[in-house]
Amino acid sequence: MENLELEQVEKKVEEELSAVEDMNALQQTKANYLGKKGIIAQMMSNLKDLSIEARKELGMKSNLLKQSLERKFEEHRKFLEDKMIQKKLENERIDVTLPGVRFKCGTIHPLQKTIMDLEDLYIGMGYTVAEGPEIETDENCFEKLNLPKGHPARDMQDTFYIGPEWLLRSQTSPIQVRTMLAKEGKPIKIICPGKVYRRDADDATHSHQFMQCEGLVLGKDITMADLKGALLEMAKMMFGEDRKIRLRPSFFPFTEPSVEVDVSCAKCGGSGCAMCKNTGWIEILGAGMVNNNVLRMCGYDPNEIQGYAFGIGVERVTMLKYHIDDIRNFYINDVRFLNQFKEVK
Repeated sequence: MENLELEQVEKKVEEELSAVEDMNALQQTKANYLGKKGIIAQMMSNLKDLSIEARKELGMKSNLLKQSLERKFEEHRKFLEDKMIQKKLENERIDVTLPGVRFKCGTIHPLQKTIMDLEDLYIGMGYTVAEGPEIETDENCFEKLNLPKGHPARDMQDTFYIGPEWLLRSQTSPIQVRTMLAKEGKPIKIICPGKVYRRDADDATHSHQFMQCEGLVLGKDITMADLKGALLEMAKMMFGEDRKIRLRPSFFPFTEPSVEVDVSCAKCGGSGCAMCKNTGWIEILGAGMVNNNVLRMCGYDPNEIQGYAFGIGVERVTMLKYHIDDIRNFYINDVRFLNQFKEVK
């Protein structure tokens, strides 16, 4: 081995490294020179053929060459790493001085928010949520609710018929009928939220499509006191802890006795104002004890099982809670109206 060979190796490594552009090529080049079967290893294996003095001298120079090459490979590795980082920074550069992009974020519709609030309240009181089809039979929608064909009370719930016996439900009460028939005389504690349809002329307080959330509780020794307690909790949750309710006698074919439920006016506290028409009270829903005829038609013995039912108009409650004066605002999809509810909790 001659000194010239050692110098040629170092120059050759420098030339090859100048052409290396990635880590894989670097590893391969390093293995060619410093690996177990590389050029340096082969040169070192030839030392045994030299004299002792020549072996010492060339062995020392070979080790120095090996150390030098190790440094060169390490330096080139760092060079390649820095180059990759720089390239990545250039490709993924973000100009932090640019104004941020504001993403438009939707919000829960106020009617859906009211439904969610009611569900949270009544589920916490042990109710379950029941659902049913929006296309119903005349029997489920009217007859099993003590409204036979020709009954004058049907005029108040004139709905959209799609056949002699099929219609768009005018209330969510058919869900209660279906649940009672399925339970076959067993206790029930449900709420039934959903869309309903009536042939009303649309104006500020009426819509041909709206939402209800009805409730039904059946069991032993269920009384009007239980009904009042359930409705008082709802009124406090929706309108404030200071609210009171009152029950006024009324008539519904499917309940007996029946009541209209009023809540004390949140605006005037009951003293009287324009919002409550100077009465101090605002009507919010109808309720009552389930009529014995309804219980019998749906498979219950009135002597063993009693219960109550109530029907909440979701639009009416929402309009009162958020001071909305036109029911049509819920359905015209005016973003200016809906944006007001982004902060509603």
